[in-house]
Amino acid sequence: MKTILTINAGSSSLKLGLFSMDKQALLLRLDTSDIYGDALLKIKPNGALANKLHKQKISLSDIAGPEVWQAASFDAHRYCLEYALEFIQTQLNDIVISGIGHRVVHGSEHYSSPCLLDEKHLNNLQSFIPLAPLHQPFNLKLIELCQQLCPGTAQVACFDTMFHVGQSQLERYYAIPKRYSEAGVQRYGFHGLSYQYIAGELQGLNASSSKSIVCHLGAGASMCALKDFKSAASSMGFSALEGLPMGSRTGSIDPGVLLYLQREQGLSLDELEDLLYRQSGCLGVSGISSEMKILLEQDNHADAKLAVDMFCYRSALEIARLAAVLEGLDSLVFTGGIGENSAFIREQISTRCQWLGLKIDSERNQEGELNISHADSSIDCYVIPTNEELVIAQESIQLLNAEN
Repeated sequence: MKTILTINAGSSSLKLGLFSMDKQALLLRLDTSDIYGDALLKIKPNGALANKLHKQKISLSDIAGPEVWQAASFDAHRYCLEYALEFIQTQLNDIVISGIGHRVVHGSEHYSSPCLLDEKHLNNLQSFIPLAPLHQPFNLKLIELCQQLCPGTAQVACFDTMFHVGQSQLERYYAIPKRYSEAGVQRYGFHGLSYQYIAGELQGLNASSSKSIVCHLGAGASMCALKDFKSAASSMGFSALEGLPMGSRTGSIDPGVLLYLQREQGLSLDELEDLLYRQSGCLGVSGISSEMKILLEQDNHADAKLAVDMFCYRSALEIARLAAVLEGLDSLVFTGGIGENSAFIREQISTRCQWLGLKIDSERNQEGELNISHADSSIDCYVIPTNEELVIAQESIQLLNAEN
């Protein structure tokens, strides 16, 4: 059976999907989160493989030894991918990997669609590392590793930024001299593969959703305004720092703060980057954790509560901004790890948006139903699990078929 392998790599996570080329059906998922912690590689067979394999959980430290996870390096991602490929090759003799589709975070303004990777494209993508220093290096290292482990196998890059190409200059440009905007200092937006999937799901619901806001809430969090199921605006901008406060990222911050930290506090560029990407957000405010689940369990910790309240408050403010972009709102969607799983966060954000006409049903919300709108709500509210891997698979298969 010909298949496509999808690779969705984060700075501390790795999600793999194996899809059939003909029916674009998911056969197998292999994923892990907190790749440098006490994490598990989860193997989940699906469809045609469900009767052949059983779900498995493998301790990452059993794959290569606990010393690999003592420092944040690429080794953890490498060992996970090597193990996954070995598992597929040894356990699934009738499976042929005909192509590999990668999530690549940044495509700048140059890539509005997926591309078949070659040396020229890889050199271009290397130049975008400063635009996404937390993610792009892992994306590119995994592409290089796949070239070594699966020589001759076609590889496709699918970009998180490509869904947002086409936004107006009003949304894309910063209020800086035009020469910098034209040189690429623009608002790009991210989580585009997730938003592309949700846009398709909204169309399938046959709902009145010509003006929608999608809240992709997780360790990395953003929002997107959809006008007729296309991206009109996004909370993230030039980098994956702008917008909402996140697990360990600041979200939007006065640029004057950065100048002050450099001039008066003596932070170097590397120290400033580390502060913005890895020490701030919910982690920085709470002083405890970047994980929302842990913060919600700290009933008597004032700073943990402040981090949660700040996340919900800023989220409601961003919904208001995006509603202004759309000049109205028909539907609101929660997705991502937090958006899909935390009824409390959904309730807190929705309560702050009642003035828009949004009202959710508490019981439906607690159950995590598809439609959590109250009967009196003038805005539809949905909880839709995202599926970036399916989008990567579909885009990669379409491109590979066109090339053949």
